[in-house]
Amino acid sequence: MADVAKVAGVSHQTVSRVLNEHPNVRAETRTRVMEAIDQLGYRRNLVARALVTKHSRRLGVVSFDTTLYGPASTVYSIERAARAAGYFVSVVSLRTIDRAGVRDALDYLADQGVDGVVVVAPQRSAARALDDLPPGMPAVAVEGDHVGEVSAVSVDQVAGARMATEHLLALGHETVWHVSGPSDWLEAEGRIDGWRGVLTAAGRPVPELLAGDWSPRSGYAAGQRLAAMAGDVTAVFVANDQMALGVLRAFTEEGVRVPEQISVVGFDDIPESEFFSPPLTTVRQDFEAVGRHSIEALLRQVETRGLTAHERLVVPPEFVIRASTAAPS
Repeated sequence: MADVAKVAGVSHQTVSRVLNEHPNVRAETRTRVMEAIDQLGYRRNLVARALVTKHSRRLGVVSFDTTLYGPASTVYSIERAARAAGYFVSVVSLRTIDRAGVRDALDYLADQGVDGVVVVAPQRSAARALDDLPPGMPAVAVEGDHVGEVSAVSVDQVAGARMATEHLLALGHETVWHVSGPSDWLEAEGRIDGWRGVLTAAGRPVPELLAGDWSPRSGYAAGQRLAAMAGDVTAVFVANDQMALGVLRAFTEEGVRVPEQISVVGFDDIPESEFFSPPLTTVRQDFEAVGRHSIEALLRQVETRGLTAHERLVVPPEFVIRASTAAPS
């Protein structure tokens, strides 16, 4: 930094103010300092800076199975929001969620000196692991509205499932079948609760639950079962768009027309949904808002050194109507 000051013809303190984007620096002075930085190839020593400021400007993220659209989109949105706030991100992606694995990930990130952590906690086992947070570590759980003394940000899964089920009933369908996600996922649980609650409140039959695992293959298997009951089944709400793709494939192979014979609604609004055949009616999750709220809640804890009260932030879903739903024929 002293070398930069010498080349730019300014003080050491002026270089520091430029690097920290202090507003009280003249534009020509800032330009001269930045040119000297480029000329010398100067890079700040972030380790030394962290020792002085007690902040590393780095956040940790613990996630599970980022091959799935939801977790991958969540992590991407968290990274974008963190970078916009001037932070870098260290991501630990776990193959399986269990208490020991999450605890090891949290300990690793604490050893890296992160200022706080976001834990994408779609399963109850991840929530239990948050009890093992390092003392004083600012933390936010995503899809972890069930956790205790940790701030949480989540999409309203129940509301999304209600939208899907109410849409199908409003079209005139007597009842709605459901292909669910895995039973240990909180998102799957919320979508089941919303679907079942609407049917029960409307006094409609609640059909047998068809369990999937988020994959198109499991949706295909459920679709084969539903196609065999095409005379009795007229509407199905599928817990994610990938499984809905499998359902549509099974219907096509069995000669079941969508939406003329069976209407189909998905969940997530993946980028490919509007190109399904037919384009898929679905529930959109605002992952950008989830990432932004997660980082904002975490930084409030970082900046107040943990004195901020724990928060519960819920992001509303949006219903997207396309061509896969219609009134029963």
